[in-house]
Amino acid sequence: MLEADGVHAGYGGVPVLSGVSLRVAAGERVVIIGRNGVGKTALLRALMGFLHCRQGRIRLLERDITRLAAHARARLGIGYVPQGREIFPGLTVRENLTMGAVARRGPSSRVAELLEMFPRLGERLGQRGGSLSGGEQQILAIARALMSDPKVLLLDEPTEGIQPSIVEEILSQLLDISTRLGVTMILVEQNLDFARAFAQRAYTMLKGQITEELRPEGLTDPRVIAEYLGV
Repeated sequence: MLEADGVHAGYGGVPVLSGVSLRVAAGERVVIIGRNGVGKTALLRALMGFLHCRQGRIRLLERDITRLAAHARARLGIGYVPQGREIFPGLTVRENLTMGAVARRGPSSRVAELLEMFPRLGERLGQRGGSLSGGEQQILAIARALMSDPKVLLLDEPTEGIQPSIVEEILSQLLDISTRLGVTMILVEQNLDFARAFAQRAYTMLKGQITEELRPEGLTDPRVIAEYLGV
């Protein structure tokens, strides 16, 4: 489904990713873990096309997308939920959702389908995004990304700063999306309980490289926790 082979990327003249390779199958849920600053966000941004790939290849459904811009990748079926959510605070919930359909010129009628999956948003359609709680904004960011009907969804630390009750709600909704829609998901996450419950497979990162591939039970290994999360 989505592959990275020997990807090098960075910010300006500063290298961050040094030969990253990974493969994610259709419908799979994969978590990437690692300490702050090891390149997890940079990897998602490189997969989305926000960071230039200086070396290596990225493929979606066996098509080379390495040189495609982010908007072109979105139209091919990659959705992105950035760290910090980045919703439009001055727009209503409905307007935020509608903006999510622009990437693939999708129909705004998808709103009704997503409101069934995210009933909390249905209660707040006329509210401005900036008036929602942090957890509700995260749910809105996920729903907005789904408006373009992506094949692959990239999520950057969706539980960061979110109260535990809404973290549980987000986990349930992501698992439902996986089952109901068959969306492939790659998730960067520091919350190990969330990661274990979500993942079918995990990658660890250190100093801009993928270092290990793990089954979910591997995330309970004290060595893994100490080496990659410093806990």
